Amino acid sequence: MKTAVTDGVFPGGVLLVSQKREILFHEAYGKADIFSGSQIMVNTVFDLASLTKPLATTLAVMKLEEQHKLTLEQTLGEIIDRFRGRETAGITVRQLLSHTSGLPAYKPYFERIRSIPEHNRKKEFRELLVREELINPAGQKTLYSDIGFMMLCWIVETVSGKRLDHFVRDEIYEPSSLQELFFVDLMEQKVQETPGQFAATEKCPWRKKVITGEVHDDNAFIVGGIDGHAGLFGTAREVGRLLLMLQGLFHGHPENGILAPKTIRKYFTKYKGDARVLGFDTPDPVDSSCGHYFSPKTIGHLGFTGTSFWMDLEKEVNVILLTNRIHPTRENVRIRAFRPIIHDMVMKNI
Repeated sequence: MKTAVTDGVFPGGVLLVSQKREILFHEAYGKADIFSGSQIMVNTVFDLASLTKPLATTLAVMKLEEQHKLTLEQTLGEIIDRFRGRETAGITVRQLLSHTSGLPAYKPYFERIRSIPEHNRKKEFRELLVREELINPAGQKTLYSDIGFMMLCWIVETVSGKRLDHFVRDEIYEPSSLQELFFVDLMEQKVQETPGQFAATEKCPWRKKVITGEVHDDNAFIVGGIDGHAGLFGTAREVGRLLLMLQGLFHGHPENGILAPKTIRKYFTKYKGDARVLGFDTPDPVDSSCGHYFSPKTIGHLGFTGTSFWMDLEKEVNVILLTNRIHPTRENVRIRAFRPIIHDMVMKNI
C-alpha cells in the first residue's frame, strides 16, 4: 500500500482484512486531498461509487421481497405505470439485478438536464429512463448496466413509498447501528466536513472544483446525490461491519434479524447459469481483480472511484480496499494492475 501511494497508483487508501469475526488488518495510507495535504485516516469517508449497487439498492430489494411487497419476477410495467406499453415494460426485477435486462451500460443523462432547474431534474431524468430502448433482448445477454440500477431505485421508491436513502437507512443501516454508511442529499444538506473527513475525488471540468463530500458520479449528482447506481458514502470499517453481518447471515446466523439467511443465500447463489449473482459481482475466471486465491464461492464489487470489496463465503475472508484513485483525474488507471497484486498478497499471508 505504501508503494502504491509512492508509485502514484492512488493518493491514498484504506485496506481492511477480516477473517471470520476477526479484523486482521486495518490501516490507512497517503493523502485524502493532494491540494490541502490532508491525510487519509482509518475513519476517512469515501465515495463508494458502484458499491451502492450491492450495499444499498440490492439490500433494499431484498428487504422489500421479505416484506412481500415485491417479487423478483415482477416487471417494470407491472410496478411503474410509466413503463407500460414501452419496450422495456417486460424487464423483470431479477434481470435488472443480474444485469441481463438488455439495457445499455451507461448514458450521460446529466449532459441533457444539467441546464434545467434543480427541482425539475429528477422528473426529467426519469423521463429519459422511460424513453430508454433495449440494445439486447431482455434475459439473453449479460451487460453491466448503471441504467438498470437507476430503474431499480425507482422501483424501490415506488414500492416502499420512501426515497432510496431513507429506506435503506430505516430498514438496514440504523437497525444494524451502521452510522458511517449514508447518502449525501445535495438538495437539502451541505456537508460540514473537517479536513480529511472525506477523501477527495476528481477535479471536475464542468462543476469547476475538486469534488469532496458530494457524489462524483455525474448522473447521480444531477438528481441530487441519491440513486441506485451511485451515491453511497462510507468508511472501510462500516463496509466491513456490513459484510460481516451478511456473511454471518449466509452461514445461518440471524445476527439482528434484519434479513433472513435464506434470502441472503438466494441472492448470493447464481441462478440458472447467470454470469453474476443478484446485485453483486463474482470473480472473472481469468485476470480477476481479486487475484488468484479466492474460492469460487466469492462475491464482491468494484467502484469507479477506486473502491472494492471481495467476500469469500467459503473461507470467510473479506478484503475491503477503498482509495481515491481518481483524485485528481480518472485518467489514472494503475489500480487495475494493483488490485490483483494486493489481494494475492493478503490471501497468501492469512
